[in-house]
Amino acid sequence: MTFRIEALSPEPFAHLFLCDDDTLRRHRARRMVVDANPGTPCRVSLEDAQVGETVVLVNHTHLTPGSPYHGTHAIFVREGVAQAHPAPGVVPDVIRSRLISLRAFDADGMMTSADVADGDGVAERLDATFADPSVVHVDLHNAKPGCFAARAVRA
Repeated sequence: MTFRIEALSPEPFAHLFLCDDDTLRRHRARRMVVDANPGTPCRVSLEDAQVGETVVLVNHTHLTPGSPYHGTHAIFVREGVAQAHPAPGVVPDVIRSRLISLRAFDADGMMTSADVADGDGVAERLDATFADPSVVHVDLHNAKPGCFAARAVRA
């Protein structure tokens, strides 16, 4: 396989779990208790949070400000979970179980292609997308709610 999916590091979010609700609001974040599964995909563990688990919903910048495609969106983060490190070519269940938008970018942060795939078709689309040597990374988004899901890079 030509790709590896990257989860977010837990470190930039750890302090949020120590904040009170007013402080979270100033960080454009909210503490929530999960009431359904699936439905709350953690971008650190690349797993859906379990019912009753506390998560933080926070705005996350997933594309650098230097690109015209600069992007931020809300993501869920679970407390105290390890960063997932899927093996090359592996698409985690949290992605495979959803309709995914794939947006490919070059080294200048310019979009080179975009597509949508059922989760089970993501690996095939990533392989095809990385066949283009100009593609540096592919950002994966949950197509229905539009949230950033993860980034894929060359393996």
